[in-house]
Amino acid sequence: MSGRKNEVKKMKFWTPLRLVATVVAFGLLVAIAFSSCNSNDPPTKAPASAARSNLLPRQVLEAENKAANGSSIKIGDYSGKVLLVNLWATWCGPCRMETPELVKLHKEFQGRGVEMIGLSTEDPVASARSVSDFVREFNVDYHIGWAQREVAQMMMQGRTNIPQSFIIARDGRVIRRFIGFNPETTPTQLREALEQALKEAG
Repeated sequence: MSGRKNEVKKMKFWTPLRLVATVVAFGLLVAIAFSSCNSNDPPTKAPASAARSNLLPRQVLEAENKAANGSSIKIGDYSGKVLLVNLWATWCGPCRMETPELVKLHKEFQGRGVEMIGLSTEDPVASARSVSDFVREFNVDYHIGWAQREVAQMMMQGRTNIPQSFIIARDGRVIRRFIGFNPETTPTQLREALEQALKEAG
């Protein structure tokens, strides 16, 4: 008899409303999980002056980030150009979803003077092979390398989810920042932000 009572209690607990609420909540959690990954870098804050003005800190601009081709990538070298900087990692699912869209954007905008840089947040020694394979798999034709830990931390400003993309105007201001990737909306928003940056005077 007690077993029958327990069955009745279970049936009463899983009402149609509770089932729908559970499915919706689970769907939201899955959507959040698939839109971004969490970087291993500990959170940190950028200098207050840089955050207020939307200008990248001098330490970020002048840092020598290791490039996949063996040279270095310095963000400050792109001063006077519209620049998209993407922070990513080979193990990050949303980063892998986003990369083909970034390749398309690069092909579309490079003739108009837009530069693009992809900086992995991984260890450059441990991930050298996986980054090389990634570039080959996705036919990445823009600059690829590894962000120095301090560079990634200062750009992320405590929000460590990846991918993160920064649209930087000719005067060095970050005019848009994207965290995560939504295949329905992010490509269009990135394109609009690049168009906006191109329209602004240098």
